[in-house]
Amino acid sequence: MSKLNIGIILGSTRQGRLSPQVGEWVKQIADQRGDANYEIVDIADYKLPLLGEADATEQATAWNTKLAGLDGFVFIVQEYNHSITASLKNALDFARDAWNNKAAGIVSYGSVGGARAAEHLRGILGELSVADVRIHPALSLFTDFENGTVFKPADLHLVNINGMLDQVLAWSGALKVLR
Repeated sequence: MSKLNIGIILGSTRQGRLSPQVGEWVKQIADQRGDANYEIVDIADYKLPLLGEADATEQATAWNTKLAGLDGFVFIVQEYNHSITASLKNALDFARDAWNNKAAGIVSYGSVGGARAAEHLRGILGELSVADVRIHPALSLFTDFENGTVFKPADLHLVNINGMLDQVLAWSGALKVLR
């Protein structure tokens, strides 16, 4: 079987966001494994307008084409007001079939590790027929980010990152049969 393609989805588009640092860290760990093709997918690159407010045929087509070529996902999710960002929700809503029958892991961060955002995302993923895996690395703004801006994760997160990736690959491979 050929290697699976896993997208590491950056869940924020705002200036000064921390998700690129976290996403690069996850990708470094994932690439060292050599067990799949991992790539950063930045929703900011697709410039999706708010769903229904403008003709977004070109952006939506590019977004759906990217997602269709992926077998699974790792979402980098930050907590905003106990939930995911509006830009991530919008990006999720711009696709339907491209998400179906794929697996996803969640790496979250926030004042309580982004746990509330991750739980919110799980409900949305269920509606999109995405199987989210159990292991969930949760990063603290207080202990894993120096001055709240420079990502310096504790080594203890490596076990959870690798466990999550193991589950994402197992489920992505199994679900590929359905697609």
